[in-house]
Amino acid sequence: MYYIGFDIGSSSVKVALVNALSGKKIIALHEPQEEMAITALQSDWAEQDPNSWWEYVCKATKKAIREAKVSAKEISGIGISYQMHGLVVVDKAGVPLRDSIIWCDSRAVDIGNKTFEDLGKEKCASNLLNSPGNFTASKLKWVKDNEPELYEKIYKYMLPGDFIAYKLTGEMNTTKNGLSEGILWDYKEDKVADWLLDYYGINPSLTPTIVQNFTNQGEVDEKGSQESGIPIGTPVIYRAGDQPNNALSLNILKPGEVAATGGTSGVIYAVTDILKSKESSRINNFAHVNYTPKSTNVGKLLCINGAGIMYRWLRNNLGEESYEAMNKKASKVAVGSDGVVVIPFGNGAERMLNSKNIGTHFINLNLNQHSSSHLCRSALEGIAFSFVYGMEILKDDNAKINVIRAGNDNLFRSEIFSNTLATLIGHEIEIYNTTGSVGAARACGLTDGNFDKFGKNITKNDHVMTFLPLKNKEPYELAYQHWKIELEKILNR
Repeated sequence: MYYIGFDIGSSSVKVALVNALSGKKIIALHEPQEEMAITALQSDWAEQDPNSWWEYVCKATKKAIREAKVSAKEISGIGISYQMHGLVVVDKAGVPLRDSIIWCDSRAVDIGNKTFEDLGKEKCASNLLNSPGNFTASKLKWVKDNEPELYEKIYKYMLPGDFIAYKLTGEMNTTKNGLSEGILWDYKEDKVADWLLDYYGINPSLTPTIVQNFTNQGEVDEKGSQESGIPIGTPVIYRAGDQPNNALSLNILKPGEVAATGGTSGVIYAVTDILKSKESSRINNFAHVNYTPKSTNVGKLLCINGAGIMYRWLRNNLGEESYEAMNKKASKVAVGSDGVVVIPFGNGAERMLNSKNIGTHFINLNLNQHSSSHLCRSALEGIAFSFVYGMEILKDDNAKINVIRAGNDNLFRSEIFSNTLATLIGHEIEIYNTTGSVGAARACGLTDGNFDKFGKNITKNDHVMTFLPLKNKEPYELAYQHWKIELEKILNR
């Protein structure tokens, strides 16, 4: 028997088949082969057609079944991961009324900020654990204000993963963790934040039925089966936004466990069971995939926009050198890069810096002393230092860090980056070879609640290596303090 997992990204739809018993990956692929289009009708807008996601889900599913040479009849569960914070609005027939306003669309920023002020920071922080910000609820308010005729036709609003589940099953429902990603969940009352919807003038009846994770959330109907190739009656068992799902894929399920991602941007996702946040304007808090009223596991998410993009920029402007060549160059330079400091925040406003846009800075360059090797080392160190800086914010906001797990890609392939981070944080970093679609597929096996077995299978199938903190911490500490001094100078200008 097999489980199938989907990861609905903004660039492509990924699909994976795994062995239902062992969790071993059978196949993983994506569609389309080129990146999906994003429509930007105005500056800072970003939209996609939800039906295109479904089209690629169906195409990728049939391709995966064909290339893996398995029988579709042996698929016994479906897991769905999806791009967070998006808004899909449908009529009573389930037809999207407009393109989805996706995660990177900024049109609702002012709406969320005004709401934060009007309703009170304390109310939002204690009940929502977040500022309403530029999330799904605020995007729905934007539609109400700017497209009133369309708004009147809305039967339900959904997250992107809810729409794919609907296309499979014909049932319109959502999850607690999904609603929390849209900043629509009241943790104190353990229900939809109707007071927020009331403030926005949104009818609570537009909220889909809430279903639990790791249960039967609906079964593939005749239409869903005909289009996707998945047998009628196959249950959707799990769904989650991409960052919580990435954490689950890395066996991040308990307080003190942290998932880290070092791609174009960096993400630190720390699980805690403390429902408090004093950093709701710098950190996002989402109900984790295994959140229940009794087991209040929340993912504290901190995003660093200027991460891998910094190293990529450097590569592109050093004559297209490979990352391996850059890492080799960097290894020839001592810790601290002989005084060179890189402040890597050149990819827009940084939420963890109170939404300041300070740009990228190269500091203390001596043209008679420093070379491209120093630039490579200082860039890796600067990005690692930004992760440490972010983890200090998380620790100050009730997050414990006992272990860090990361995927075997991008920045974490660099020993300099990983050793710097592990040494300064004082915790090991475990590296795993997994993906979001594989994690979503494996999550179908959690109907029995056996999270320990789930984690052991991940360790058995995916563990690549572990970076341990280095014993000689002093040069790393000195370099980090030097970096922080330069950062504070820029922030205080």
